[in-house]
Amino acid sequence: MGTEKIYNFDKIIDRKGTGAVKVDGLKKVFGKEDLLPLWVADMDFETPDFIIDAMKERLDHPVFGYHTEPEDYRPSICDWVADMHQWEIQPDWLCYIPGIVKGIGMTINALLEQDDKIIIQPPVYHPFRIVPQKNNHEVVFNPLRELPEGGYEMDFENLEEVCDEKCKMLILANPHNPAGITWSREALEKLASFCYKKGIIVIADEIHSDMALFGNKHIPFASVSKEAAACSITFGAPSKTFNIAGIVSSYAIVPNDNLRKRFFDWVDASEFGAAHIFAPIATIAAYRKGKQWREQMLKYIEGNIEFVISYCKENIPQIRPLRPQASFLVWLDCRGTGLDHDQLIDTFINKAGLALNDGEMFNPGGVGFMRLNVGCPRKILETALENLKAALV
Repeated sequence: MGTEKIYNFDKIIDRKGTGAVKVDGLKKVFGKEDLLPLWVADMDFETPDFIIDAMKERLDHPVFGYHTEPEDYRPSICDWVADMHQWEIQPDWLCYIPGIVKGIGMTINALLEQDDKIIIQPPVYHPFRIVPQKNNHEVVFNPLRELPEGGYEMDFENLEEVCDEKCKMLILANPHNPAGITWSREALEKLASFCYKKGIIVIADEIHSDMALFGNKHIPFASVSKEAAACSITFGAPSKTFNIAGIVSSYAIVPNDNLRKRFFDWVDASEFGAAHIFAPIATIAAYRKGKQWREQMLKYIEGNIEFVISYCKENIPQIRPLRPQASFLVWLDCRGTGLDHDQLIDTFINKAGLALNDGEMFNPGGVGFMRLNVGCPRKILETALENLKAALV
């Protein structure tokens, strides 16, 4: 047994000038460059050394021509999913996709008629609305029901009301973004039963699946029942967990033979399923060597979340962080400040010098909230919260 390597998540890394959207995109999005970037959902931790080493090894060879899929690519994904989530998937259920948001667009174009509608459950990741609308499809809102103690649950009564015969797809965030919910088996089974009976395809975005926190458990949607497996396409990736979003390493899992043929045939027709040279290499390295790094990273994230909750309780009680069950994103309930939307944005950007995602972008139910990315050294969080405290005095 080798000794466990200890990774340093307190290391502050300057990302300026690297083309990082999170930093170099501040001026375009927020109008200012001198902000602490706590918005885009990638982390400020170093990409793990074993992933960098695997890519460097390939870079040592001087030819970058057409390449075949590495033999261990699909087995590494199957083994990881089985080990992490107790879901046995088959290699032929898998297909590379060039990003999960792109994958949503691909499923829309491959599987829907032009007048078909798409259901989303706001507040939720904004591309769930934007991608269908830009592809000229009507989006139907099935808002989550806010719980008195904080958090959300699915509103199945409303789902029944808003769903008509033109609703042919539902996009599910599992775990939920921005609220960090790991949906219960009961909720997923109920959703699967409803969608299967209505002929609705569920697109399950499970990119945060490997980041369950505080003893919570991620349950893959397609694993909960035969109905779920029959009506769903699951999207996954090592990108959030191992901080390699720029490598574009996403994949689709489709258990149902008919749905898989329809989607994969469309993908293959334009070779969208042909991964670039580094995506499989990074994926194999992450899934074969990443357990220790993942465990240490999640422990650090849990510490950051506890710090944010404790700090707000003691110093900024008018802001209530929702404790996420998964991921490095914290949904801040700022309604206790009494500020309207514009005042809230002004406070965070111009007074506190912070760049966060504004809750309104997550569709109905998001006004009065802000999404905070805690995937950064704790010193950065300390500075950010001190700035926010001073701004709210």
